[in-house]
Amino acid sequence: MTNGEIIRGLYDAFAQGNVPAVLAAFDDDISWTEAEGFMYGGTYIGANAVLENVFMKLGTEWEGFAAVPNKIVDGGDGNVISIGTYSGKFLATGRSVSVPFAHSWELSEGKVKKFMQYTDTAVIKRDLGV
Repeated sequence: MTNGEIIRGLYDAFAQGNVPAVLAAFDDDISWTEAEGFMYGGTYIGANAVLENVFMKLGTEWEGFAAVPNKIVDGGDGNVISIGTYSGKFLATGRSVSVPFAHSWELSEGKVKKFMQYTDTAVIKRDLGV
């Protein structure tokens, strides 16, 4: 399985709510960075930190949150870039968002070692009223 196929599988598992499958693809010391200015912005180390600080919040603070990639580019060297759209309704304000994202993934031996999120946090804040 290529790294691009692994990342495609992670998006599919996330869309199905199969968070254990997503977490199983992470290296023990994964570095996961949410964009500065994003409501969950920061860097989290380890799968449990990602679960608690990102995935649990997406699951409880949103209705229908989705991260849908339109394109996945496998660099063939452990680096994968995905480009897509976030969407969903933020329960705290009852407002919805649809905004583009880019994700940078670094893999080694079939495990995700590093994730970086890029998105327009100003649009998210404006559209959600946060």
